[in-house]
Amino acid sequence: MYYVYVLKSKKDGNNYTGYTKDLKLRFESHLKGKVSCTKERRPLELIYYEACLNQQDATHRKKYLKTYYGKMFLKKRLKSYLTG
Repeated sequence: MYYVYVLKSKKDGNNYTGYTKDLKLRFESHLKGKVSCTKERRPLELIYYEACLNQQDATHRKKYLKTYYGKMFLKKRLKSYLTG
């Protein structure tokens, strides 16, 4: 399984979207500052993830979630979480 995930920066409020085969290990890497893209944006929280059967599906889903329509999907999906 591959996982597509979205992290929210508590520092700047922006999201980071990625994919991985080991979600727990990857999230720990983000939290420890081992990922250059999110190192300066910590603290982070995992706000969303999906499981995919293969890497190709995960990369396509990641690309979609970064589009305007993907962001709208996440906004609707996480509406109660994002609005408090």
